[in-house]
Amino acid sequence: SCGAHNQLIPGAVFHLDSLSKETSMQEVFRFADELGPLKVIYVHEPSVNLKAILVVDNVAKGPSIGGVRMAPDVSTEECFRLARAMTFKNAAAGLPHGGGKAVLYGDPKMPKPDKERLIRALANALRNEETYIFAPDMGTDEECMAWVRDEIGRVVGLPREIGGIPLDEIGATGWGLSHVVDVALKYCDFELNGARVVVQGFGAVGKHVTRFLAARGAVLVAVADSEGAIHNPTGLNVDELLNLKQDGKSVTAYADAVKMERDAVIDVECDIWIPAARPDVVNADNVQRLNTRLVVEGANIPFTHEAEKYLAEKGILCVPDFIANAGGVICAAMEYQGASQAAAFQTIEEKLRRNTGQVLDAVKHKQILPRQAAMELATERVKKAMSFRRYSLFSSAPDFI
Repeated sequence: SCGAHNQLIPGAVFHLDSLSKETSMQEVFRFADELGPLKVIYVHEPSVNLKAILVVDNVAKGPSIGGVRMAPDVSTEECFRLARAMTFKNAAAGLPHGGGKAVLYGDPKMPKPDKERLIRALANALRNEETYIFAPDMGTDEECMAWVRDEIGRVVGLPREIGGIPLDEIGATGWGLSHVVDVALKYCDFELNGARVVVQGFGAVGKHVTRFLAARGAVLVAVADSEGAIHNPTGLNVDELLNLKQDGKSVTAYADAVKMERDAVIDVECDIWIPAARPDVVNADNVQRLNTRLVVEGANIPFTHEAEKYLAEKGILCVPDFIANAGGVICAAMEYQGASQAAAFQTIEEKLRRNTGQVLDAVKHKQILPRQAAMELATERVKKAMSFRRYSLFSSAPDFI
């Protein structure tokens, strides 16, 4: 029902004979398996210096939802892995959507007019890709999605003023993470009240999960953003940190704390460690430095397989990304269906508490890694959907469009 092929759009994509070794045919199909990816599209518009990649991984459950990630160092492999994570995330969350992801090469802090030109050009290049629904991700926001809506209309994560549920503004992903932490603590030997928390990445996800956990008695002892990290073992004032970010400043502007290098946040002793930044920030080379009792993955693919395996061997519980951080995409999917913000928050809470419990029960009874339990749950749901949606690859479009 889902095959893998490279789609070429005249005037909008790289032809394979002009690609680097990284994006050769062999490299593309290295990631192909029984679930996907369905499509890989390389977008290139020299007039605005647009270079982007779209991976539509699997659409058995419906058109794919996945954010547009903007950074100077994104890659084809990262896009593949994030698209697959979205397939699992949407399936585990029980959403009528498949997984996809777009990555856009560029500095997200570039001048606004330049960024708008790139986003609008990307939307137009993918105008006819009805298997993919745009959404915000790292480096893009609700305003970027408003530009997409103006161009093609096929988008979620819009500003409130034009009928959206601004998931980053309200903290949908952070809200979900806070409930995942609550459920995970039932499998640990400590409580949330007074628990020491470290958050790596204080953006749309990190700042909101911090806010929700602090409101329930957790103590933030260290936090990092792109410019550095700070640490105070007696606790940081979350409201003051939020005000600094609101003013466009780094957490390093906080006065009453020890300033550290950004990556040194991994060394801070804590009870709960929440990665909410880039992929693969914890790997086989640095996972031994972690000094925590619970990891809840707020970012997408923040730990490598080797790092997660190490944690399990040390008895440290780690709730995987596509279970823990699904609040944002659940909110986006509900926006697409016309639901209210209140209904979205209630659904996020219900789905994530149930899924976290199911996964951690399987970990306990089967003695398997949390990611394995999560993947079994999600893969079973994807395959069941694939069995219901058999369509010809030669037809003009799947039946859900």
